[in-house]
Amino acid sequence: MSKNVKELFDLTGKTAIVTGGSRGIGKEMAEALAEAGANLMLCARRAEWLNETVNEFTARGFNVDGRTCDVSKADEVDMIVTETVTRFGAVDILVNNAGISWGAMPEEMPLDQWQKVLDVNLTGCFLFAQAAGRQMLKQKSGSIINIASIAGMTSSANGPFYAGYVASKAGLIGLTRELAASWGRQGIRVNAIAPGFFHSRLADAVIDIYERSIQENNVIPRVGSPGELKGITVFLASDASSYVTGQTIAVDGGMTV
Repeated sequence: MSKNVKELFDLTGKTAIVTGGSRGIGKEMAEALAEAGANLMLCARRAEWLNETVNEFTARGFNVDGRTCDVSKADEVDMIVTETVTRFGAVDILVNNAGISWGAMPEEMPLDQWQKVLDVNLTGCFLFAQAAGRQMLKQKSGSIINIASIAGMTSSANGPFYAGYVASKAGLIGLTRELAASWGRQGIRVNAIAPGFFHSRLADAVIDIYERSIQENNVIPRVGSPGELKGITVFLASDASSYVTGQTIAVDGGMTV
């Protein structure tokens, strides 16, 4: 007998790691998972923002812990997964959200900035998926959600010009498919969310360039609102999406249609 719809979306007793989980869309997605019942391990580079969010979530009654982590460093990533299992007993959900960007015309892009973006946005996601995947393989279950971007699906002659970011997000979409194919028969699902434009520290400079165009041309003529990534996150993390893997779902108000 199939579960009812509330049971399908229920994450009670599940444990989620959310990278870049202290602010912006990472915090929003972490909040959604906790509201659905999940335990949280939040990761971020800066302790002050991380501690603030952990304290806020704890005050709301969420079962949450946090660790600082550079996702491009394999030893730090492995430590987070180990500590999550020690603290909560499992890793059921991974949200690979940590990301950075650097804008420059391709002919002027400094190699060190290109490499830094790829190290965090693509290699960091691989390292976390690898470490969490090893634990999920032991459990024979798990859901990995990679936060890509419509920048990995489409570009614009009007900018912004951020070749490393675009390459990292396109690569992450390919990695999502490959991990889904590699681990699907061992009970692990891997999907990606490709957000359009949402207000955040990383995106706001770009939104200033794009907002009027979005209002004039988007199918839903506005920038994404707070809370509009919650539903897709819980869907992909939960049994509601138990027959969905290898997919990249754009949440962009129809920009890529």
